[in-house]
Amino acid sequence: MTSKTAEKGATYADAGVDIAAGNRLVNMIGPAVDSTRRSGVVGALGGFGGLFDPKAAGHSDSLLVAATDGVGTKLRVAIDCGVVDTVGIDLVAMCVNDLVVQGAEPLFFLDYYATGRLDADAAAAIVAGIAEGCRQAGAALIGGETAEMPGMYAAGDFDLAGFAVGAVARDALLPRPDVAEGDLVLGLAASGLHSNGFSLVRKLIADAGLDLNAPPPFASEAATLGEALLTPTRIYVRPLLKALAAGPGIKALAHITGGGLIDNLPRVLPDDLAVELDLGALVEPPVLAWVRALGTMATPEYLRTFNAGIGMAAVVAADAADRVRRDLEGAGETVRDLGRIVPRSGEAVVTTGELGGP
Repeated sequence: MTSKTAEKGATYADAGVDIAAGNRLVNMIGPAVDSTRRSGVVGALGGFGGLFDPKAAGHSDSLLVAATDGVGTKLRVAIDCGVVDTVGIDLVAMCVNDLVVQGAEPLFFLDYYATGRLDADAAAAIVAGIAEGCRQAGAALIGGETAEMPGMYAAGDFDLAGFAVGAVARDALLPRPDVAEGDLVLGLAASGLHSNGFSLVRKLIADAGLDLNAPPPFASEAATLGEALLTPTRIYVRPLLKALAAGPGIKALAHITGGGLIDNLPRVLPDDLAVELDLGALVEPPVLAWVRALGTMATPEYLRTFNAGIGMAAVVAADAADRVRRDLEGAGETVRDLGRIVPRSGEAVVTTGELGGP
């Protein structure tokens, strides 16, 4: 017998790839992409590669800084809840926050979106979130890739990856070499879980038999537990760039992601220095306090898994701390006094006080 495919001729659509849907998506996301346009962008979306002129953006002799990241299993929560319009913000945040810790201004961003069957409306919502993240960071969305791969993903599933490039003047690169004993550590409050620890969060929720579509069991403006968990990662770029431009007080920055405060703070310190971290200064968002209690987590494990309410930490010269704090608070950040830099005699992070302290 002759198959129907053989009778009409094989098409890519027969294999599950809809080129027309991809073309519709390009047209749908055009306005969102255009809204991120900034100085330095050359050309328009749709070419084989995105073009950017660093000189036109004011960086004629700067170092380029590149970062790539994803959103992790937070995507599973978004898919299960059918709420996909904010994970794009997370995607951008995870990349651009890694740029600014080196003193770099994010210049442009590219995304990779892969799915088994392209849903143009869902994809457009995701890209709209990416564009929002780019606007918050001041980066241009200059290109990306949408991959429709039947058989690789279950129905409705997708994956995201992001790629960001920034620039920093050679003499402004962080961390500075003069991080020293007596410097202070300031913490910038997190908006929630950000994009780390979700594999454990999902396990705890499953073990407890909780419903993502039920009201959150902690204080939240979200209507459901799932929506509360999906609160986007905070983007710290503009406030930090403003504080850096105001004076030389900030010596180092640490983006608090996987590994938490315990693993990320030492990454910006010389080997002979440590952080004396006051746990009593940490003010956890309700979702994090709830997760810690749900998992009956020991403090060391908790501090290495979650951000403990701090999304970014700054090592600051003691005589500049008040000015830096005012600059950051004036830009809308909530700032905590986390501790100080001390000589290292053992672990790189030495904790004092207790979580939930005054």
